[in-house]
Amino acid sequence: MKYMKILGIDPGYGRVGWGVVEYKDNKAKYLDCGCIETPAKSLFSDRINTIFDEVSKVIKEYRIEEVAVESLFFNTNQKTAMLASQARGVIILAGVRSGLSVFDYTPLQVKQALIGYGRADKKQIQTMLAFHLQIKEDFKQDDAADAVAVALTHAYTNKRLK
Repeated sequence: MKYMKILGIDPGYGRVGWGVVEYKDNKAKYLDCGCIETPAKSLFSDRINTIFDEVSKVIKEYRIEEVAVESLFFNTNQKTAMLASQARGVIILAGVRSGLSVFDYTPLQVKQALIGYGRADKKQIQTMLAFHLQIKEDFKQDDAADAVAVALTHAYTNKRLK
């Protein structure tokens, strides 16, 4: 019997989506999700400090065993990409400082793992999350749903869980 609590993260610096799934006996169970939001007018250093602290709290509260973080994809704004990359580094550090392994998944890997198609839209992903995890209610925030999708991708594709 393989059992694991997985934290999925959709990184950012204004909003970080997080989602927790439990994976046991080849079945995934949804536990919780949410968003960490940082005030736009705050210093960037304060924003990433908040992200570090809040991710660390989620790891402790849910007794997370592995972290899965979505890779960033930007094709326009370099400044936004740099800031988001720095926030992503802080998220990875929170996992590592908690003694956990941190895994990386591209948006394409997430879509292929859950849908089998790399060009799926957010609505298709959320429909498949509801199906896979037997969730009745809609996700309130896209970032949180994306984070749950990353956690579920890790559960389905990590060879150590098979």
